[in-house]
Amino acid sequence: MKAAYATAMEALYRVCVTVAGLCIVVMTIVIPWGVYSRYVLNRGSQWPEPMAVLLMIVFTFAAAAACYRANAHISVVVVANTLPEALRRLALWAVDFLMALLSLFMVIWGIQLVQTTWHQVIAEFPWLSVGVTYMPIPVGGAITFLFIVEQVWIGRPGPESFVHREPTG
Repeated sequence: MKAAYATAMEALYRVCVTVAGLCIVVMTIVIPWGVYSRYVLNRGSQWPEPMAVLLMIVFTFAAAAACYRANAHISVVVVANTLPEALRRLALWAVDFLMALLSLFMVIWGIQLVQTTWHQVIAEFPWLSVGVTYMPIPVGGAITFLFIVEQVWIGRPGPESFVHREPTG
């Protein structure tokens, strides 16, 4: 059971990293297009900036979940490292507990936010529901919660994980 869960989390981690990477790539194309259309074509496009903001929202929540699993998030461990071993474990347990609470908060209130704004539209994208734009909040919270469960139940990803893979190229 643990092996199957770890395998699923490995796949979910890869999805998060891929989505975050694609968001960055598309943003690097969209923003220059907005600048080009404004200053070279002398007729600015209305969609590049809001699209970049939407992509940044997706990037933020996908990358935040991936960073948590990879233990690459911003964390202050100075205090925990100065504690005796028993207190250090307690402090780390408290961090996991608080992160789980935050993730559940994101899921519960994020779903309510999505439902409340579902029938509103974005001016630049009248076919896109505002609720869809808030969807990364509960989804990111759920994914982070799954990674927290993995960390507490199984432990951090081992050295064979994609998390520890060196970039090639």
